[in-house]
Amino acid sequence: MAFRVALTGFLAFVVALGIGRFAFTPQVPLMIAEHQFTLTGAGLVAAFNYLGYLFGAYDAMKSTRHVERRLWIGVWGAVVLTLLSAVVTGEIWHSVIRFVIGWTSGWAMVLISAWCNERLAHYGRPAMSAAVFAGPGAGIFLSGIVAAAIHSLALSAAVAWAVYGGLALILVLLITRNFPRAGELHRANVSTTPLILTPDLKRLVLCYSLAGFGYILPATFFSQMANARFPDSLFAQFVWPVFGGASMIGIVIGIMTRHCLKTHQRLALTLWMQGIGVLCSEIVPGVNGLIIGALLTGGGFLCVVQLALQYSRELAPNHARYMAGLLTTGYAVGQLMGPLLSAVSTSLTHRLEPALYVAMAGFWLAGALVIKRSR
Repeated sequence: MAFRVALTGFLAFVVALGIGRFAFTPQVPLMIAEHQFTLTGAGLVAAFNYLGYLFGAYDAMKSTRHVERRLWIGVWGAVVLTLLSAVVTGEIWHSVIRFVIGWTSGWAMVLISAWCNERLAHYGRPAMSAAVFAGPGAGIFLSGIVAAAIHSLALSAAVAWAVYGGLALILVLLITRNFPRAGELHRANVSTTPLILTPDLKRLVLCYSLAGFGYILPATFFSQMANARFPDSLFAQFVWPVFGGASMIGIVIGIMTRHCLKTHQRLALTLWMQGIGVLCSEIVPGVNGLIIGALLTGGGFLCVVQLALQYSRELAPNHARYMAGLLTTGYAVGQLMGPLLSAVSTSLTHRLEPALYVAMAGFWLAGALVIKRSR
């Protein structure tokens, strides 16, 4: 049963986050080439996705009724909306879809995390919860490989969306029957004691919000940066799969080193590593800079998510779903600021570099907030 829960959570994250949210990244250069977006417009469309993610996470944190229904819609919404993306064009319609898919993925992120953590702890296999968080990375890697094939076949953006949606549909059909039954998730996350936001919890929420701000610019624009620097290069099509593959490897390394240092110390070191990755993507010339950037930033991406949620459970063990929602809400606020900053940067300087340096600083500050824990 523990394996079934972990596999269900893993594939749900592949669909809801890896494909539903992040297939947009390899689509950006294709849709810009088709004149559906400008670079500034792509940043604003992405911002609507993060705004929806904010609302979805907050709603999942506060909800007391129909909790399991939200989880179900969160995963299936990614399938339906990805398929719907194939029949609309332009910034306005894609902004609407990205907003709604952001909302559903916010539900999925909070509720799948809470369900998997509780069930795996119940079965005596809490360590397996870390493997669940490799799901978004697997989805990113999968969508990146599909994007490379789409580019080689010179398919349109509409056909690409249909391919992503069809793939998500196949995966979700495999796991729907395993989703929690009505009342199961709510009962598992009820606490009779109020949550007290200690200084450690407050620093963690701020840290995680900065992590969302720091990662979202490279995660959204790495593919576009590679296409701009190396036009018509096959390498440009593989930056995104490298990012996704590195995020899965990062989870594996995190599992192997889980007994080294404290959780908050590993979280800080991972955030600093991501900041170095953003810096390398800018200062290391040629292909190597983007490869190092994708490896370091992508390698820490899901580790930060898993470690932040683990640290929150250590600090507030009786409020797992609420803390998952609070952290994801803060993360979404940080993500929302990223594309808005990129829009300002590209409008004023016609370059992303100024925004990326601010993102790098966000990572380093985030690590500094959690490197020490109160006695």
